[in-house]
Amino acid sequence: MINNNDVILKPKKEESLLRFHPWVFSGAIAQKPDNLTEGDVVKVFASNGTFLGVGHYQIGSIAVRILSFQDVLIDKSFYVDRLTDAYNLRVKLGLIRADNNAFRLVHGEGDNLPGLIIDMYGKTAVMQAHSIGIHCDKNLIIEALKEVLPQGMLQNVFYKSEGTLPFKADIDCEDSYVMGGEIADDAALENGLKFHIDWLHGQKTGFFVDQRDNRSLLEKYSAGRNVLNMFCYTGGFSVYALRGGAKNVMSVDSSSKAVMLTEDNVRLNFGEEARHESKAEDAFKFLKSISSDTYDLVILDPPAFAKHRGAINNALQGYKKLNLAAIEKMPKGSVLFTFSCSQVISREQFRLAVFSAAALAGRRVRILHQLSQSADHPINIYHPEGEYLKGLVLYIE
Repeated sequence: MINNNDVILKPKKEESLLRFHPWVFSGAIAQKPDNLTEGDVVKVFASNGTFLGVGHYQIGSIAVRILSFQDVLIDKSFYVDRLTDAYNLRVKLGLIRADNNAFRLVHGEGDNLPGLIIDMYGKTAVMQAHSIGIHCDKNLIIEALKEVLPQGMLQNVFYKSEGTLPFKADIDCEDSYVMGGEIADDAALENGLKFHIDWLHGQKTGFFVDQRDNRSLLEKYSAGRNVLNMFCYTGGFSVYALRGGAKNVMSVDSSSKAVMLTEDNVRLNFGEEARHESKAEDAFKFLKSISSDTYDLVILDPPAFAKHRGAINNALQGYKKLNLAAIEKMPKGSVLFTFSCSQVISREQFRLAVFSAAALAGRRVRILHQLSQSADHPINIYHPEGEYLKGLVLYIE
């Protein structure tokens, strides 16, 4: 007879937890209580009775997300401690300053809080639950957040989990301000540049703060260049390129709404900017239509081509095809920033896809930088799956 909320693993299935990997897969479980409810806090034990960790239970492939490898109570005090650690790290990274108030405060497993994402945009925290346990603890986490952040730093919390939970959550996207209310100023500062944040309808939490450092790097390459920003979304790379002194910038996205948001952000920073154009068009169609000497700095930052392992092969073909289409049209001396945000695509697989594109194009290509997500998206060394963003900066000859 096992105790309430105790999960017992099969023999030899504890090895990953002993290496501090925070996931328990359903196939590793030998016994669990019949009355377990999704979101319950459970204690996990090896087959010999050794305590392994405590975490949230959920039906699915990942059955338990470990919150602590010590036998602790998951209460407000627990979340205060973890959020304090996360906040202090961002302070040490120098991200909280007058010219930068857009950053990720909590990055799931990277901050030892599996299933939780919190992005800060000015005084608004956008919170996402990727597990039912975090969804159930939502109010507890918000109370802890109010205690951790300095007075005056937090005015609103927007709960944006309707698309991230493994079930149809009872969340009204139009009424998701669980603290405060909708505010008129939706602009946030990133390295002195202003961006409108569409946390209500935008992708993810409304803005891709994971590319901050890569946008700063692009700015340094932009002076005097003709820049093409494919899959522009909010226009982050475009705005940095303009500040970096680009001769002109073309922003392209298949979504007309994204193109409008890019144009808004260009105007927000530069007024009616004559050096910027935009177009709502399919990426492959656009690349096929341009001449081979139009753009000498190109950004390829597509959405995830593979969201599960069954799509890996098709995704790799997609990355190869996309990079080939760009490299073939870039003049000698060009620079290409190319990315994959597919978690299931490894750094080696992405690099091989780009290598194949370069070889098919018959071009000499050198790697200048190998890129990842910004430091406020830390990767737990015991959870390599947290490294989802891969990037290369290539010199095309």
